[in-house]
Amino acid sequence: MDLNRSANSRWLARRTLALVLAGGRGSRLMNLTDNRAKPAVHFGGKFRIIDFALSNCLNSGLRRIGVITQYKSHSLLRHLQRGWSFMRNEMGEFIDLLPAQQRTNEEHWYRGTADAIWQNLDIIRNSTPPEYVVVLAGDHVYKMDYSIMLADHVANGRGVTVGCIEVSCEEATGFGVMAVNEQRHVTAFVEKPAVPPTLPGQPGRSLASMGIYIFSADYLFRLLEEDAQDPDSSHDFGKELIPRAVAEGQALAHPFSMSAIANPPYSRPYWRDVGTVDAYWAANLDLASTTPELNMYDRDWPIWTYQEQLPPAKFVHNQEDGRRGQAVDSLVSGGCIVSGATVIDSVLFSNVLLRSYSQVTRSVVLPDVQINRHCRVRNAVIDRRCKLPEGLVVGEDAELDAKRFYRSPNGVVLVTRDMLRKL
Repeated sequence: MDLNRSANSRWLARRTLALVLAGGRGSRLMNLTDNRAKPAVHFGGKFRIIDFALSNCLNSGLRRIGVITQYKSHSLLRHLQRGWSFMRNEMGEFIDLLPAQQRTNEEHWYRGTADAIWQNLDIIRNSTPPEYVVVLAGDHVYKMDYSIMLADHVANGRGVTVGCIEVSCEEATGFGVMAVNEQRHVTAFVEKPAVPPTLPGQPGRSLASMGIYIFSADYLFRLLEEDAQDPDSSHDFGKELIPRAVAEGQALAHPFSMSAIANPPYSRPYWRDVGTVDAYWAANLDLASTTPELNMYDRDWPIWTYQEQLPPAKFVHNQEDGRRGQAVDSLVSGGCIVSGATVIDSVLFSNVLLRSYSQVTRSVVLPDVQINRHCRVRNAVIDRRCKLPEGLVVGEDAELDAKRFYRSPNGVVLVTRDMLRKL
């Protein structure tokens, strides 16, 4: 072990504040975010999406954290209070919950990502003022050592370091995209360009922002104050602050590959937006595969969450007439009862009950769902607390599914309680 490097990492972490932006709805997830913010959406059988950013903070040694919330934040705040309240303020560590409060005036809630931090600047300054600020999106799934990026930021002496990932030019149109030189200095930053800049020597590949920024605190505060005075600003990091830092020659690119947590046998770092129903469904189902791209069994980089104390999953009935409780190539969480039903290539969250002769195939079933007898569910996402009536068939008749539920462009069917009430 490099003792000097280890001591330096601890020193930097103690002088750093992490701010997790968790106020967005995530409208492309359709009805899945009708009653919860995107960071509060369930993922991976037992987690919420925000657990990944918060776990990265803890595993990286960052224990001064603020979570900024706005859109329908009740379930998110409840999750954080139940599962993330173990920090010890006496040890200089905390998770502060920062909902929109109209702190700077009584006219505006958070108007953008930059404004969300600006409106909490008095809280940040009145605590132990940080030397560095890590700004994170709370709605992505990945494993990353922020301490490596922090050390990179300090070593290079720029005002801001931007976490970035290589994507195809087709994908890049949905991101903030950077042009960089050989020293990784950002020379241009364009938000969702129709024709994105490409990497040097790699036509067809672009460098996309991950929504991860590390600022020197004084530089961030100056940018925020200037932005707050601009009546024409949309008060957004990607649209205003980062382009301004680029224009001032103060932006450095930090490739995700430098600090991603390795996941053998995959060489490509894992990062997912899970921002659409299709992407959410596919990322969850990948976890049930033989060798998933995201390793959730890594005890060296654990993902923390709140989980209710539940009995083990149970599989009952073993009869010859098709009434056999079984699950194949699936994740089945605590509290589930598979009673004479069949589960294939699926993810069952906590407290799911499947009754006899029902079949669930290639589907994601959120907590507290009941699937009654003789139901057939295929290629679907079933929202929390749904009760599927006996004999309901989902995912086999595209025209009928589109009339009753939400059906994605790739044929994934989203079922919610409100939709079921209208049957």
